[in-house]
Amino acid sequence: MLSHQFSTPTAPGRVVVVGAGGFVGSTLVKQLGLAKVPVLGLTRKEVDLLADDGAKRLRGVLRPDDGVVFVSAVAPAKTAGQMMTNLRMAEAACAAFAAVQPAHLLYISSDAVYADNANPVTERSPVAPSTTHGMMHAARELMLRSEYRGPLAFLRPTLIFGAGDPHSGYGPNRFRRQAANGEPITIFGEGEEKRDHVAVEDVARLAVRILLHRSVGVLNAVTGVATSFHDIANIVAAQFSPRAEVKSVPRPGPRPHLLHRFFDITDLHKSFPDFHFEPLADGLARVHQESSVR
Repeated sequence: MLSHQFSTPTAPGRVVVVGAGGFVGSTLVKQLGLAKVPVLGLTRKEVDLLADDGAKRLRGVLRPDDGVVFVSAVAPAKTAGQMMTNLRMAEAACAAFAAVQPAHLLYISSDAVYADNANPVTERSPVAPSTTHGMMHAARELMLRSEYRGPLAFLRPTLIFGAGDPHSGYGPNRFRRQAANGEPITIFGEGEEKRDHVAVEDVARLAVRILLHRSVGVLNAVTGVATSFHDIANIVAAQFSPRAEVKSVPRPGPRPHLLHRFFDITDLHKSFPDFHFEPLADGLARVHQESSVR
């Protein structure tokens, strides 16, 4: 659970977003702008954490009074090589944070750090990842806990959707792309597995709140509502004219993302009692509209 250093929202002097060119990072920069928080967004063009001088470049722009969000990553990390790439990026970031310790640090992690059978998942569920992606985030969290001595928060989103998602993982983003291409929407088996999905804008709005309160601890970015892939596919299918076909295909095998996952969001309610998530159907409709005008 989070503890707030500031009981009332107070804008930091500046927030540095490391990974501002990505799906979550770019959305966070927009939300910080809406909250009128001074922000410095760093993309790979400004700071390449994989370059020999990556740590030095990041250290050069940091100030001790900064709030920092570390969200830069190669995602998803499906292979051992991708995992190690992400750990090298974290190593460079840790070196920079050790040299110029920011006033507050927020790491955007993932619910992949939890065990597959942790239902219902809470912030106190064991960290026991079963994938390289989850291992990567768990290792990065440990690295930051070890190397950074200031106030630290972890935000662990579940499956994220949004109009700007560059990935095509199983779920709303892939379904919409399949339908937009005139292809059937494919679901594994009957698509009965239920998962929680969160809009990227809601993840960013939670991150802004953590920054404004200088919160410390762990928070899951989850809605508490699990919806089957079958139902999501049919919501997306109905957004197209003519309606897209939804087609069942054989399951590729036992994969973590095909399991049911449910969350207990008591801690989120306690941390931010007035926070409201965008309902999934509304979010999917908005994403469809935004994608149609791109």
